[in-house]
Parts: sequence; C-alpha cells; structure tokens
Amino acid sequence: MVQGEDTVSRLTGLEVFLPDGRRLGVVHDAVVDANSLQCTHLFVRDPDEALVEGSVHVAVPWRWIRAIDQIVLLRWFPPTPIPMKS
Repeated sequence: MVQGEDTVSRLTGLEVFLPDGRRLGVVHDAVVDANSLQCTHLFVRDPDEALVEGSVHVAVPWRWIRAIDQIVLLRWFPPTPIPMKS
C-alpha cells in the first residue's frame, strides 16, 4: 500500500496501462482510507472510449495494480468496453 502524502501525490499525472499494453488514462487522484491512511483506489481520468463507454472517469482498486514506477501497470481490468450505467 502507498502511504504518506508525498508518495500519493507523486502518482498524480502518471499514465495507467492495462496488462495487454493498452493505455487506460491518467491518474487524477488517489482515494485514501481515512482510518488506515492507505491508498485504496486510483481515480483515472480521460479513459479511452474503447475501454470505458463515454470516457467516464474510473476508480481502479489498489488490488488491480501490478506495478508503479514511471507508469502504473495494472494486473487486471474488466472486459472492455465498460458500459455506462443507465
């Protein structure tokens, strides 16, 4: 888990990629649990229409993340495109 304001803030702006190499979008923010102060989700903006219907911003659970360095690499992502809720 990522902890600390400095560590979480460095995630903002990183590109997020699916396991097959497709670009999902860019980290806009992190969701932090108030009790444990641990990052639980990354909020990704501007996803590709082919991956998320309507390019709606998505919250990616921390458990889906494989690695973080100069990019965020996911270990899993649901079948695409993800439909918008009606």
